Amino acid sequence: MSTALQMTAFGLALLSTLFLLLATCTDCWMVNADDSLEVSHKCRGLWRECVTNMQDGVRTCDQYDSILADHPVKIVVTRTLLITADLLAGLALATLLLGLDCIKFLKEDPHVKLKMCYWAGVILGVGSMLGLVGSVWYAVDVYVERTMLVSHNIFLGVHYDFGWSCWLGMAGSMGCFMASVLLTCCLY
Repeated sequence: MSTALQMTAFGLALLSTLFLLLATCTDCWMVNADDSLEVSHKCRGLWRECVTNMQDGVRTCDQYDSILADHPVKIVVTRTLLITADLLAGLALATLLLGLDCIKFLKEDPHVKLKMCYWAGVILGVGSMLGLVGSVWYAVDVYVERTMLVSHNIFLGVHYDFGWSCWLGMAGSMGCFMASVLLTCCLY
């Protein structure tokens, strides 16, 4: 039972960590949600903004000036939280890998391996909370920005909605949280 639970948690943690990494690196946190008459598809991410021409499929991207340049608070906070979540999830994954019963590392001391799995769960839980806060922070800011423009009857020509990177960040964070629950609560 313990081995099956560990392997389930490991698989879930691995997949969720990959989701978090992809969400951090990809550039579609906000997408234009205008009507179908648009000739281009615009995506904004944490690192750049891309426009894809719908007629010929040509994609051009503009990198943001610098990591240290003045950026909106939602980008800076989301970058910081997601990078920290990625690092913590990677550390937890390495710790969990060494703590698995099927790995021969510290095979003679199962109590230490169990503690490693527990602490991997704790680290994964902290990382999942940071990733979830970062993803939700970004999504709420997009929603508030859109609501403020609509309530003031302002139309700038582009209407943005949540992109697939934002959803991927939320899914990765929730998966890390579920793996954390399996490791900290169910393993004992």
